Amino acid sequence: MSPRGLTQVEAARRAALLSVRHYDIAVDLTALPGDGPLRCVSTMTFRCAEPGAASFVDCAAVVVAATLNGEPLPPAAHGRIPLPRLAADNELRVETVQSRTTDGAGVHRAVDPVDGEVYVWTSFEPDAAHQVWACFDQPDLKATHAFTVTAPVAWTVTSNSGGPRVEPLGDARRWTFPATPRLSPYNTVVNAGPLHQIRRAAGGYDLGIFARRSLAGVLERDADEIFTVTAQGLAHFGAAFGMPFPQASYDQVFMPEFGGAMENYGCVTWSDAWLRRSPPTPAERERLATVLLHEMAHMWFGNIVTMRWWDDLWLNEAFAEFACYWAATAATRYTEAWAGLLAGDKLRAYLADQSPVSHPIRQPVPDVAEAAAIFDAITYPKGAAVLRQLVTYVGEENFVAGMRRYFARHAWGNTTLQDLIDALAETSGRDLDGWRAGWLDTAGTDRLTLESGDQGLVLAGRGPHGPPRPQVLAVGAYARTAGGLTRTGLAEVDVRGPYTPVDLPAGADLYLVNDEDLTFAVTRPAGGVEELVASAAALPTAVSRGVVVATVWDMLTTGEATADDAVRCLTSVLAVETSDAVIEPYLRLAGNAAELWAGDDRRDRLLAAVAATCARLAEDPGRRVVALRALARAAGDLAAVDRLRDVAGDDVDLHWRALQRRAELGGDTATEVRDLLARDPDPDARFRALAVRAAAPDPEDKAAVWRTLAVDRAVPVGSLTAVTTAFWRPGQDALLAGHAEAYLRLLPELGRAGMIPAMAYSQRLFPVFAGGADFPARAETAAAGAAPVVRRSVRERADELRRMLRSRQSTRCADTAA
Repeated sequence: MSPRGLTQVEAARRAALLSVRHYDIAVDLTALPGDGPLRCVSTMTFRCAEPGAASFVDCAAVVVAATLNGEPLPPAAHGRIPLPRLAADNELRVETVQSRTTDGAGVHRAVDPVDGEVYVWTSFEPDAAHQVWACFDQPDLKATHAFTVTAPVAWTVTSNSGGPRVEPLGDARRWTFPATPRLSPYNTVVNAGPLHQIRRAAGGYDLGIFARRSLAGVLERDADEIFTVTAQGLAHFGAAFGMPFPQASYDQVFMPEFGGAMENYGCVTWSDAWLRRSPPTPAERERLATVLLHEMAHMWFGNIVTMRWWDDLWLNEAFAEFACYWAATAATRYTEAWAGLLAGDKLRAYLADQSPVSHPIRQPVPDVAEAAAIFDAITYPKGAAVLRQLVTYVGEENFVAGMRRYFARHAWGNTTLQDLIDALAETSGRDLDGWRAGWLDTAGTDRLTLESGDQGLVLAGRGPHGPPRPQVLAVGAYARTAGGLTRTGLAEVDVRGPYTPVDLPAGADLYLVNDEDLTFAVTRPAGGVEELVASAAALPTAVSRGVVVATVWDMLTTGEATADDAVRCLTSVLAVETSDAVIEPYLRLAGNAAELWAGDDRRDRLLAAVAATCARLAEDPGRRVVALRALARAAGDLAAVDRLRDVAGDDVDLHWRALQRRAELGGDTATEVRDLLARDPDPDARFRALAVRAAAPDPEDKAAVWRTLAVDRAVPVGSLTAVTTAFWRPGQDALLAGHAEAYLRLLPELGRAGMIPAMAYSQRLFPVFAGGADFPARAETAAAGAAPVVRRSVRERADELRRMLRSRQSTRCADTAA
């Protein structure tokens, strides 16, 4: 019997009726080492505003016993236990068993293949807490939570509160955690296992990081970096929000088979894929720092102040995504983090916002299933860019003052969008109603162009449904000099209608609209794509070059530029780029343009151009690792792969990449895979070997890998991208066609294990080759009855594939320098 998803109407009705005071949650993990069930007793106290009324508590685990005020309750149905005849003050006790700890939602049991040790984590966003224990699983029924966890004696347990009392119980131990502040159920957590722990005092906080034992060396290697960024972030946000993080401890737990990272109050859970097995590249270090700061920002935006319902999800995710780049540039060594956003996730946001899956940043969410479908590129990177625009629009000093006012008013409560808008309007003096309607309640992307007329320069803009949104941006004027393009003027433009005068002199060699990247809008040059490609490398900063790259990439996705144009632009910028933050993303984009967006007649030539750029970059010791990684993808033949292996030395990661390309090109890899598995200390190296097998143009290998990926679902989310990318290769259409059909048959069931696996599997298993011209429409039809998160993921991928197919058929082709 499937649980019934909570609707917004039901949540509002229950929140008006009930106020939850406290949870005592006893969790028994002692059976988990032997694949036994997780047992819980959830005891909650709450008030009812209308004594005698009825309600329900959420519980999708198997109920052993349930009593309300000492009286037995009716059986659970559809994930709910009825609560009849409520008193003014109530105590509810529910004992549950959850046996689905490998393929269910909310809790997961992972086994380390190196030593057989078992690790257990929970993760509850948006509403998976009731999969594990009974609770009122909605964001605006906040309460204090006290956890008591019984676990095997060798295990360490982490939860939201630090400083647990630990008592021996024979071959087990009981961990009693102090009660939390008032939290929503989805903000709570229990992680456990024989964890390796490192602690450090910094900035007045007790900081802890944890990982499985087999990754202890990697955790030790990265500890200084993690602790430094954590301390910097806590100091920055505490000062910016006028409210230091109110708990002495702050833990971060890297767990196997987890997806992404989750902002549990005081105890963030990460996928341990974030602990790079090879020394991290500059871009990987920066990405770890920004994700760390994203999850930390949630301590304030999401945990201390929580949105009332999921229609204001952006108050959590968009703000945290903005805040992580804001904090990185202001408080850490990653001062060019905004350039990294522009080179990566912001491009995904532009594509999504001009596609059929576009939606307002804030949108109606009738039920929790729909909430799971909007954790996407519009909520995250577009939301971050829009909030950066808001800071520009109101001024950073006014923005910070508004944030402090917001937290002072609403700490430990729930809010709506209007509460935030009111605080910012008060401190800035700006009327934000038009800004809110344009940016948060309207889908789609503005387009801006610069025109020259009798009255001088004018910025012409149009929004999705008429005039552009109100926004403040910059236009730069550049002159060509012996050293490249030099900025001779910068005009701030306050856009209030379709045409806005720009106070810059005429006659510049280049005008760059959205210089400094202060808004979320696409631009088009007067001279077309050729002007941009010719100018990109001559611009003086990473961000100005990034604005041009983003424009050319957007033109590629809309059919106004070719894969040749994109590769020429990217390789020219890579030849001069000074920012380590964007080298790796640009190499990835160049490879994508050549491999995914170019037709069969141009792919090899463009990959050769990318390979030549990689070879030149590899001459720089600081760029050598990332250049050789990209070269492994672009190597044109087995001889080139052999040369790459000769220079790989002790770089195990590069050897795996070279073996994958060797397999794709038809070379034998069996002996070398066995040898590399024997010398690779990575506990997840078997998935690198699986990626090598996935790339081979062999029907038996493809069938075996597909079973592992799609039938057994034995590849964790952290390794899924690497294996699926290796599986769907160009030039292997005949081998892959049957698997494209199998994907369509899988779609209705891909939502069964929760939001993150549903999103990951539906996106990453999607065929980018072998499906044929009608495949996007067929995929959308096959997903019509699937969970909302699956439907949305498929529609997004289908739109992107349509664009790729159109680009592959493009006949306009420019010469590409090798």
